[in-house]
Amino acid sequence: MQMDVITLFPSMFKGFLEESIIKRAQDKRLLRVSLHNLRQFTHNRHKTVDDLPFGGGGGMVMKPEPLFEAVENIVGGGVKSTPRIILLSPQGIPLNQEKVKELAREESLLLICGHYEGVDERVKEHLINEEISIGDYVLTGGELAAMVLIDAVARMLPGVLGCENSAREDSFYDGLLDYPQYTRPAVFRGWKVPEVLLSGNHQNIRYWRRRKKLESTLKKRPDLLKGAKLKQEDKQKQD
Repeated sequence: MQMDVITLFPSMFKGFLEESIIKRAQDKRLLRVSLHNLRQFTHNRHKTVDDLPFGGGGGMVMKPEPLFEAVENIVGGGVKSTPRIILLSPQGIPLNQEKVKELAREESLLLICGHYEGVDERVKEHLINEEISIGDYVLTGGELAAMVLIDAVARMLPGVLGCENSAREDSFYDGLLDYPQYTRPAVFRGWKVPEVLLSGNHQNIRYWRRRKKLESTLKKRPDLLKGAKLKQEDKQKQD
């Protein structure tokens, strides 16, 4: 997958892209992330990317010219497929696991990191495909949100994780929270690992894990159960 990121602070991505799973995904050529400094698409000596809002008000607004030019430069610069253009913004739709799986099916994503009081509305109307938010709060800029999206999507790409089933067992993949996890030692300070996990009976372990996912979701995030794809036996386990 190709991901392009338009940002005012490309150096913020340095550590993120050079460590852990994201680095391994790039080394395997399963993911390619290209950073584009928005100021390179300005045409005055101050490299201005923002201006005062028409009608007054506090703060500054990102100008449309550099953003349009940046996107047009990237799309016309030999990109193999037309990217899905996303603006990271607190006004966007929430990023959840279903949206992550949807984005992972794309060949190319182009992420725009918003700043200041936002971007000129003409960018939203005529340039991007959608706005995405990582939560109901405001960050200084869209860079952290872009990293969250990149990380979440990368995990869904075939071959990125060491175990192909890992992502499918994550919280939210099937609309539920994850089941409890245990590792060695089997007894720690008198606290024992549940016997079923030591039994070697894989069917019983699967039933136990499914029950624990339902119990955890019901206790911590009951709102998720409304949208989860539950089987009839799952509904009986809740009762």
